[in-house]
Amino acid sequence: MLALTGYLDRFSARPGGRLEVKVSSTLAEPYQASLVRIVHGDPNPAGPGMKLLDLPAAWAGRYPSRFQPTRLGSYARVPPAGALAPRGPFTITLNVMPTLLREAPQAVLSQRDAQGRGYALLLSANGAALEVTDGAGRIVRAALDAKPAVSRWYRLWAAIDPGTGRIALGQLPHAPALALDDSGQTEAVSSAPLDLAPAAPLLIAASQGAGGEVAQHFNGRIEDPAILASWHEGAEPACPDPRRLPGAVIAWWDFAQAIEGQAIIDAGPHGLHGVTVNLPTRAVRSSRWTGAEMCWRHAPSEYAAIHFHEDDLYDCGWPTDFSVNIPPDMKSGVYGVKIAGGGHQDIVPFYVLPPKGQATAPIAFLASTFTYQAYANHARGNTDDAFRARRAAWGAYPHNPDEHTDYGRATYNKHSDGSGICYSSRLRPILTMRPGFLTFNDARGSGLRHFPADTHLLDWLEAKGLPFDVITDEDLDEEGVALLRPYRAVLTGSHPEYHTPGTLDAIAAYTEGGGRLCYLGGNGCYWRIARSPRVPGVIEIRRAEGGIRSWAAEPGEYYNALDGGFGGLWRRNGRPPQMVGGVGFSGQGLFEGSHYRRMPAASNPRAAWIFAGVEEEILGDFGLSGGGAAGFELDRADFTLGTPLHALILARSENHQAHFVVVPEELLSHLWTVSGEKPQDLIRGEIVFYETPKGGAVFAVGSITFCGSLSHNGYDNPISRMLENVVRRFMQ
Repeated sequence: MLALTGYLDRFSARPGGRLEVKVSSTLAEPYQASLVRIVHGDPNPAGPGMKLLDLPAAWAGRYPSRFQPTRLGSYARVPPAGALAPRGPFTITLNVMPTLLREAPQAVLSQRDAQGRGYALLLSANGAALEVTDGAGRIVRAALDAKPAVSRWYRLWAAIDPGTGRIALGQLPHAPALALDDSGQTEAVSSAPLDLAPAAPLLIAASQGAGGEVAQHFNGRIEDPAILASWHEGAEPACPDPRRLPGAVIAWWDFAQAIEGQAIIDAGPHGLHGVTVNLPTRAVRSSRWTGAEMCWRHAPSEYAAIHFHEDDLYDCGWPTDFSVNIPPDMKSGVYGVKIAGGGHQDIVPFYVLPPKGQATAPIAFLASTFTYQAYANHARGNTDDAFRARRAAWGAYPHNPDEHTDYGRATYNKHSDGSGICYSSRLRPILTMRPGFLTFNDARGSGLRHFPADTHLLDWLEAKGLPFDVITDEDLDEEGVALLRPYRAVLTGSHPEYHTPGTLDAIAAYTEGGGRLCYLGGNGCYWRIARSPRVPGVIEIRRAEGGIRSWAAEPGEYYNALDGGFGGLWRRNGRPPQMVGGVGFSGQGLFEGSHYRRMPAASNPRAAWIFAGVEEEILGDFGLSGGGAAGFELDRADFTLGTPLHALILARSENHQAHFVVVPEELLSHLWTVSGEKPQDLIRGEIVFYETPKGGAVFAVGSITFCGSLSHNGYDNPISRMLENVVRRFMQ
């Protein structure tokens, strides 16, 4: 783990508000905390360089170091209750589908105290086992020779008689397979009565170890865990309905209930409800899934399973070390809590909004915090010696998720069992959201993405003397179009990819109502995400149907658990990106840039003012992002997908490298596309302008690398002049 790092309870606050700072430090000395304003987060010596301005703060000072651990792994916890420790015989039954089996056992269900007393139902590559302690502190063990297979459903049952010391265990596949001996039954007997630790919590998908630490995390799906108040052997019902078995059920945790939250509901007579820890995945197919319904809301009993992972992480849960109180007169902007000591340093960014209901500048920069969060701690596997050498030479942020897995990974990574990560929390250190963080070893530029890449735009606004406020995606989702209305123009960053229904509704209402939007990136408004007040600080993504993606959601699992909405591309939800900003994702390659060529529409009187002082035909064959203003991920106009019919295509990119490909949702085959154009012709980014009702307008650049060209030649270049013309006109 990092020697010194931290996170905040939120990304943003307003004057008069407060942010809680959580720090973990292994230093033998106190660390120093201070305030910086983040102007430019690119350490490339070929550009303007890092610009971090030290500012005074009432909370600045020295704070004692303390190590705060991060505990990965999801499970469900039911508080101790007398009903969970019956004096007579009882049986545990559940359905289970392992997704990663190892030699080391994983706990499917357990009730053990900190001294190790109690029982645990375990599963490993060698088979299932039941371990129970007796009154003498010895472990009685029953184990099966039948080895389970990955991704197959089984019913496991374990019977325990505390008085006689007898235990039994059975495993039965839901669908027997030829040449696979994966069923069986066994038992064992203790010479002393069993000790069941009634004061211990019951854990599903984990076990409490010595000292109270939770361990033996299970990887896989569990459905219908239940405890029956008698000894049952063989194929008892996997789902014991209390109405059908009166008096026989102690507890039955029906995972078909409360799917959208963290609670697990006991449908039995005692109401032994529990809660999930570290956000296991819900709204997944259970053993009863038939394929007749693809939405969990329509058939929750077919989605009555929870997928647990040993590397899930929701909230690190670190106590607050100190608070950042936002002064009433603090200027809206991008800031950072700087912590330093013992040769180590970290800067945790945050945003200060203007006072609620006010605008302190004519422009708002809309920070793509949902996108930053989706990519939070993205481990790409590209941190080689050359990358490390550049990082050291430039004095860049020194850490990378490839080297530090302690703080969870991104929705672009997979769990250790190979399933996709669909949740991302901001309640943890986010290494990728730091000034100076390098994503790529960019041969022609800096290799920045997301948070540090967007400082290219912030620095340009400062250099041009253009006053601006900052707001975030999360604030926009919570406050709606009212947050945008005070501004004459709203500017996005380089990659506003992830949106909720609320953020898209707000942007659409803003432009339709007369607002002016500068869409200054590529691959924007692409994926639909979900949020819920039941699980604060989290976004959810289901990578459904199509799109460029690092993993694919399973059929039947396209609907978000948090809001019940259909996940995947906004295009599949009837809202293509072209309906928001005039352009939409069309092609992608490596992190390299090319240029735009001016189109005839650039001379149209409606848009000629955009090119005042811009004589060049070729635009943006330079820059800190891939060496060109048009690159990496490209968006184009499409009048059939929502680009307004009166929109003007002012410039079009060209000469892209051979590694660029068309996005999958455009392809019908390797020869045919949805639009009827040749696949290679869809690899283009386009600069588009159009007016909207009530005096509004949209200017879209259709490229992720555009903002990296703004500072070239001391901010005096065609890309910079063109954008300055637009922003100053939009401010009027």
